[in-house]
Amino acid sequence: MSTGAGSGTNFSTMRGRDYPSLRQFTVFLENRVGQLLEIVRRFEGSNVRIVALSINDATECCFVRFLLSDPEGGREILERAGLALIESDLIGVELPAEKQPLLRVCTALLQSEVNIVQAYPLLYTPNNRAAVALMVDNADIAMDTLLARNFKVLSEDDLKFDDP
Repeated sequence: MSTGAGSGTNFSTMRGRDYPSLRQFTVFLENRVGQLLEIVRRFEGSNVRIVALSINDATECCFVRFLLSDPEGGREILERAGLALIESDLIGVELPAEKQPLLRVCTALLQSEVNIVQAYPLLYTPNNRAAVALMVDNADIAMDTLLARNFKVLSEDDLKFDDP
């Protein structure tokens, strides 16, 4: 599902948002060999796919951020693993097919005085188009700005797979 200017769609959700957001799960790990593989293997055999991944590494620990094709199922898998989670809302934006699409997104947000706190690419998107996940300091203004400039904003439904 995507949104555009004038869509008239109401996105009020159980999470209290009026915009289509993507749930990010942040997991704290010890900085040891094989820790990431151990988590990634937990999704094996499930219908939950990792659609975006970001790692912030330090000497003794790291933060791994996931966007998942099925956030509810993914949360359950991560919680069963005994991992402490931080859940955050991000905005997914499909990049337009032009020479410098990220420049257009950043310029639009800057003009609205919205700061990007985190950004990373999505590994899977509808139509196999390039897209980014953004955490911003003001999601409401960011969403209004992106929609007013006719960017395609992604929802969690856009990241689902049609697995049997």
